[in-house]
Amino acid sequence: MREKNSKFRLEQMLDRDKEEMNEASKKAALADLVHVACEYFDLDGDAKLEVKRVKGNYEVNFSFRAVRVKNFSVLH
Repeated sequence: MREKNSKFRLEQMLDRDKEEMNEASKKAALADLVHVACEYFDLDGDAKLEVKRVKGNYEVNFSFRAVRVKNFSVLH
């Protein structure tokens, strides 16, 4: 019983220790994602990145509006 309580307390402590994404990391990730998106789309306005904790995991949403899809030709 005592071992289960210790394990539970340790799991809770580790879970609380997980930091949400800080602003510097979020800004860097957004810049990288926008760079990749611009390879495939002409963006219209600013992109958004949302990161939130949901049941011990992270829900990540990257969204933007585009005015054009950049299609590629395949050379044979």
